[in-house]
Amino acid sequence: MRWTDIYDIAIELEDAHPDVEIMKIRFTDLWTWVQALPGFDDDPQKSSEGILESIQMAWLDERD
Repeated sequence: MRWTDIYDIAIELEDAHPDVEIMKIRFTDLWTWVQALPGFDDDPQKSSEGILESIQMAWLDERD
């Protein structure tokens, strides 16, 4: 997975952290969690606040 695989990341995050309050996550934690996902292999410097926000919103949609 890469930073641009927003929906795949959201699905994996929901599986890994099902009890987290998504809207209360700090982007620094989200950044770390994404990189720890199995199959994630992208440059950490390619992330941005916009990408992290998109992941957060996709994760919220995944939960609903």
